[in-house]
Amino acid sequence: MSENLPDIQTEDDIRLLVDAFYSRVQSDDLIGPIFEGVVQDHWPRHLATMYDFWSSLLLGTGRYRGRPFPKHLALPVDSRHFHRWLNLFVETIEAHFSGPKADEALHKAGNLASIFEYRIQQAQNPLNLL
Repeated sequence: MSENLPDIQTEDDIRLLVDAFYSRVQSDDLIGPIFEGVVQDHWPRHLATMYDFWSSLLLGTGRYRGRPFPKHLALPVDSRHFHRWLNLFVETIEAHFSGPKADEALHKAGNLASIFEYRIQQAQNPLNLL
C-alpha cells in the first residue's frame, strides 16, 4: 500500500470503499453474474446496506443490524468465488487507502470470506462434520 493514500476515517471513505469495490464486482466475470442475479435492479438498496455494514465494522457506528450469513447460504458459490471476492476487496483497499483502519478492513474482509466459505461448505457437505 502507498504511504500517500489516506486511511479510512469517515463515512465518505466508507462510501468510496463500497462504491469502488462493487464497481469491480459488477464487472467481474466470475462473481459479477452472481451479484447481478441476486441484486438485480436493487443496487442502490444493496449499496446502502453495505455502507451501513462497513460503517459498523470499521467506524463502530452500529448502523448495520442484519444477519449477513443466511443471505449468502443459498448462493451458488465455492472457494473460487470467495477468493475472487477477497482479491477484489484487497485491490480496492490498496488502490484507495493506507493505514491502520485500511489494514483492519483487510483483516475483517479476510475473516468474513474464510468464515462464510467454511460455513457454506459445511452446509453443502454435512458429512464433512463426521
